[in-house]
Amino acid sequence: SGERPHRCGHCGKGFGHLSELAKHQRLHSGQRPFSCGKCGKSFGWSSDLAVHQRVHTGERPYSCGECGKSFGRGSNLSAHLRTHLGERPYT
Repeated sequence: SGERPHRCGHCGKGFGHLSELAKHQRLHSGQRPFSCGKCGKSFGWSSDLAVHQRVHTGERPYSCGECGKSFGRGSNLSAHLRTHLGERPYT
């Protein structure tokens, strides 16, 4: 219950499971075990590879309810939605 006995030797962050620590350590080691079969670009996390693969498939699962424009990343949709509110996120 909230116990984090596995500590990172680089930054001291604690983890409840050894597997979580192993994933975290990729941040420090630069290890990128997940490679794209189309272009060879590699990633530290399988989820990042899955998002990247949308570049090749053209998949855009995040759609704006206001104008219908679609995006490959949820964060890009979030930034886009601010334009409908009159916000300028990059100024």
